[in-house]
Amino acid sequence: MYPSVTDILRDLFGLNLALPIQTFGFFVAIAFLCGSYVLGKELKRMEGLGWMNSLTERMLIGKPASTQELVIAAVVGFLIGFKLIYGALHYGELVDDPQGVIMSAKGSWLGGLLGAALSAWSKKREKDKEKLAKPEWRNVEIHPYDLVGNLTLIAAAGGLIGAKIFHILEDTTDFMRDPIGALTSFSGLTFYGGLIVGAASVLWYARKKGIPLLRLMDATAPALMLAYGVGRIGCQMAGDGDWGIVNTHPMPDWMSFLPEWMWAFDYPHNVNGVGIPIPGCEGKHCAVLPETVYPTPFYESVMGIGLFGFLWSIRKKLLMPGMMFCIYLVVNGLERFFIEKIRVNATYDILGHAITQAEIISAALVLVGITGIWLIRKRGAVSSTSDQ
Repeated sequence: MYPSVTDILRDLFGLNLALPIQTFGFFVAIAFLCGSYVLGKELKRMEGLGWMNSLTERMLIGKPASTQELVIAAVVGFLIGFKLIYGALHYGELVDDPQGVIMSAKGSWLGGLLGAALSAWSKKREKDKEKLAKPEWRNVEIHPYDLVGNLTLIAAAGGLIGAKIFHILEDTTDFMRDPIGALTSFSGLTFYGGLIVGAASVLWYARKKGIPLLRLMDATAPALMLAYGVGRIGCQMAGDGDWGIVNTHPMPDWMSFLPEWMWAFDYPHNVNGVGIPIPGCEGKHCAVLPETVYPTPFYESVMGIGLFGFLWSIRKKLLMPGMMFCIYLVVNGLERFFIEKIRVNATYDILGHAITQAEIISAALVLVGITGIWLIRKRGAVSSTSDQ
């Protein structure tokens, strides 16, 4: 396993570069970039088809930087400088535990003050370049794809909050044992919590901007599927605990041409340090599972990227708004429901049956998706009849 990007570079290329970048976080960032790229392409295509229109916003141009803008810039600059300079001066500590350093109160006050001054000065200089003798109101055209950056940031923030909240609801014991650690840790994130809260945040923003919600949902469907598949690569490579149940069965003959780890894996050097000690290993990540398990993050990566290919291939054939997103709900829900059967997860006792949070949500998504497809098709049939 590769808990950090440093481990990847060392093993694959023989480079010993100490970088404070964790593998899971790196692939989450790549997942967001991939999703943003696909979303941007879809929004451009939809605008070209006339399914979306550019927006017009009235903006005051030529105004100098306000006190509020300078204060916000200074605060952001302070936080960056506070951590950045401390990290540079204590680089070994940062590489060893980047999450601990970032989430702690440790920092450089001098770096913070310098960062605040530089950020405020940069903001003032930026606004001075646009300053007019007399500020004037102008109508500025904004295309939906111009808002992809904002949509991504909102989805990331809402998704992180939702993923953490749903994880706490799923595993209250861990939260009660260490509330502060559970809230500040980058581990312990539930995908469906991130999907629900992130999607709600994006739809709220889109509605404020006047973007057609059903078309936006359709555009995000392939992007969400791709981001999910790419993000699961990080889970597999880091060994973050999202693995499956114990699998000591022999590999089926039809899989014999594949590496053994694709069937059963013991996740040596996993990032969570779960398992038994590895003889002769020294350092933080020296544990291996006592028994092999199903490598479910790998399976989900393959299925996620494969389902993205499916959604991408049919997107031009789906003309009715909302249809693509409903199909996404069905295939995503089915994928997650069945993977839960071989995946380790906390369960709820419902009427004598052990059911996971993901099984409940994924089943609901499938039902919502099927209902949505039926309603959209029915509405389309009614429209066709009325046109004749």
